[in-house]
Amino acid sequence: MGHLGRCKRYCRRTAAALIATSSVFLVSGAVAPASGDYPVIYNFPAGVAATETGQPLQGANDWTCRPSAAHPRPVVLVPGLSGNSGRDYQAAAPLLANNGYCVFAYDFSDRGFESNVTAAEDLSGFVDRVLAATGATDVDLVGHSQGGMMPRYYLEFLGGAAKVQALVGISPVNHGTTLFGVATLVQQTPPADSAVSERCPACSEDAAGSDFMHKLNDGGDTVPGVRYTVIGTRYEEIITPDESQFLAGRRVTNILLQDQCGTDAVDHLASSYDSVALHDVLNALDPAHATPPRCTVVLPGVGG
Repeated sequence: MGHLGRCKRYCRRTAAALIATSSVFLVSGAVAPASGDYPVIYNFPAGVAATETGQPLQGANDWTCRPSAAHPRPVVLVPGLSGNSGRDYQAAAPLLANNGYCVFAYDFSDRGFESNVTAAEDLSGFVDRVLAATGATDVDLVGHSQGGMMPRYYLEFLGGAAKVQALVGISPVNHGTTLFGVATLVQQTPPADSAVSERCPACSEDAAGSDFMHKLNDGGDTVPGVRYTVIGTRYEEIITPDESQFLAGRRVTNILLQDQCGTDAVDHLASSYDSVALHDVLNALDPAHATPPRCTVVLPGVGG
């Protein structure tokens, strides 16, 4: 197979993996809405189906929302590569709104295929819009996969650290991925690397060892003034090695879901629907009232 054939195979495999469904879902009974009554979909395929049928992302983008004294910072959700907030956050958005947060969902201009730099610039403008609408002085960011990593560029290089108190990443691709060697092979094959870079700049940038990853990480993983929480799973089918999810530095909390709940077999794609992970999100946004999650295995379904 030629270089271009390998590239096409890589792109198809990446796209297929990003829209595949998960076979195991675990939820925790510890996450209970404090207020509001938006339905929380804890099931990744059901969340995708809701998006495909045009169901709006409930609990998000109420531009009349004003933050409460208990939760003074709006939460901005950032989706992963190839998706949108509707695909990734049919659980997180309503759950956060039910718990009293003003929730806003950022979406990529090109499904995240554009350069991370371009996406970070767009995120900067979106955060400014949220701050202007809500009257808040800063926000918290919650991102899945690429959406948990890309905001770090905004924080470090675009002035975002002055406007963000916390970044919470669910399965973030913080140090890039080898994609079981496929991404590395593409990097080492110039025609394939050029073809992927042209069609999906972010795909090349998300690879371990890329120029973008060096720029993002060589000066350190964090910037002063921001709290970082990384929520990762051992059962990664996108980020390899799975340790690439985690950060080093001050004010960093790294959480491996299986250290909390040994029976939690959630994978990368479904991790933004895992209620243990979402309980960790609530704890990260309000650490003064953090509580440990409880682990309960249930059949896939819709809950809330």
